[in-house]
Amino acid sequence: MTDLHVLSATELLALMGAGRLTSVELLDHLVARIEADAGAVNAIVALDVDRARTRAAEADAARARGESWGPLHGLPMTVKDAFETEGLVTTSGAPELRAHVPTRDADAVARLRAAGAVIFGKTNLPIYAGDVETFNEVYGRTNNPWALDRAVGGSSGGAAAALAAGQTPLELGSDIGGSIRNPAHYCGVFGLKPTWGIVPIRGHIPGPPGSLATADVGVAGPMARSAADLALGLEVLAGPAAADAVAWRLELPPPRNGGAVEGLRVAVWFDAPAPPLAVDVRARLDVAADALADAGARVTAVPAPVPLDELRASWERLVLPISTAGLPDDVFASFAQAAEAPVADDEPVAMRALRAVALRHRDWLRADERRQRHRHRFAELFEQHDVLLAPVMPTAAPRHGDAHDITVREVDVDGELRPAMEGLDWAGGIGTLLLPVAVPPIGRTPDGLPVGVQVVAPHLHDRTAVAVAGHLERLLGGFVPPPAYATAPAG
Repeated sequence: MTDLHVLSATELLALMGAGRLTSVELLDHLVARIEADAGAVNAIVALDVDRARTRAAEADAARARGESWGPLHGLPMTVKDAFETEGLVTTSGAPELRAHVPTRDADAVARLRAAGAVIFGKTNLPIYAGDVETFNEVYGRTNNPWALDRAVGGSSGGAAAALAAGQTPLELGSDIGGSIRNPAHYCGVFGLKPTWGIVPIRGHIPGPPGSLATADVGVAGPMARSAADLALGLEVLAGPAAADAVAWRLELPPPRNGGAVEGLRVAVWFDAPAPPLAVDVRARLDVAADALADAGARVTAVPAPVPLDELRASWERLVLPISTAGLPDDVFASFAQAAEAPVADDEPVAMRALRAVALRHRDWLRADERRQRHRHRFAELFEQHDVLLAPVMPTAAPRHGDAHDITVREVDVDGELRPAMEGLDWAGGIGTLLLPVAVPPIGRTPDGLPVGVQVVAPHLHDRTAVAVAGHLERLLGGFVPPPAYATAPAG
């Protein structure tokens, strides 16, 4: 079969279950595609082929005996290089971790393996998962399969690019400011940011290797080429951490509206004073809303449940201190001193970020209280609506930025240069609400670049977010491979 790389994980598992494909054959097909690409995309940056082939052969032998390892039995897949993998280098893009080879898997990786997955490689990310462009000094830059001069997003940029390029059928990403959602949007694949806390995050870098604490806002979740694959990944990954499992279980509710599109109550929030949306992105968002309405959903444009600038401020105050928790004391002290400068009426993004980095704990508590009030207002919205549609980013995939510092980088929005940090307002701000969000592809711009949409669901209604992503997939066509990566490698 020459089209294995465009099939979903669910379809590939069905082929293996029917005896029409082996795990070893699929692994070899994927490795051949990576080798044929010769680093043009540079999405999968560390391989573990020998051990993976041994495990794939064991999976095939077990299947021949009538055994099942679980729902991912024999599926070759990759994981973001932020997740520790036993016996396989894990750098989080940091030069100081270039030789870090963990002795245990991150909890989420262990769940994938326990379900039968064959982990054969790691995907690229920005250093310590801290950017919306994917490059680092260890592995270099990852390029978008739709246009190699375009960004893949971040921080799960290698994950999204590998999926789009047909180099892996399923991925494990992480998200604290859009890091699953904006790469899915830029690369035309599916991503799920689960409800905060339902997928264990232990073994994710950052924090530092060996961290036991769970950071606020950050989650682990599946990335894939279909909504069905998101559902599959969710079922494998979600559940209490081992220490909690002695006392509680997770029972996610079924999709709202019985999983049907007809009668689904869809709120639409596409407008905000800033940042402006590119015209071509806004057009695709409107097409998605119209498609649901034409299929029988009750689609209603709603005013902002919380002004976007308030959500953005929450993200800065709640998340930026987490991202710098590992700074040396002298560096942090210099940041804190600089943050004491008087507040200007119209502060640049870099200064706002600096103030957030140096936040005192009492200020964090106040920010958390504001966040809880935001969550309450969204909960009121979901009393009248089943899901909310919102933009992911203001533009489709931009050209690679020259500046490696996101606080000074700019993005072209319909001819106007805007701060790159501004692009985090939608995904970052919504992320602070701790709600489940699925991102399906909803078509392409006139330039041929993918566009996605945030499908935001109520707290713990992850299956609703995935179900609506599935509706949009059926109505608008779902994943389409980039033209240059639609065919199998020669030979």
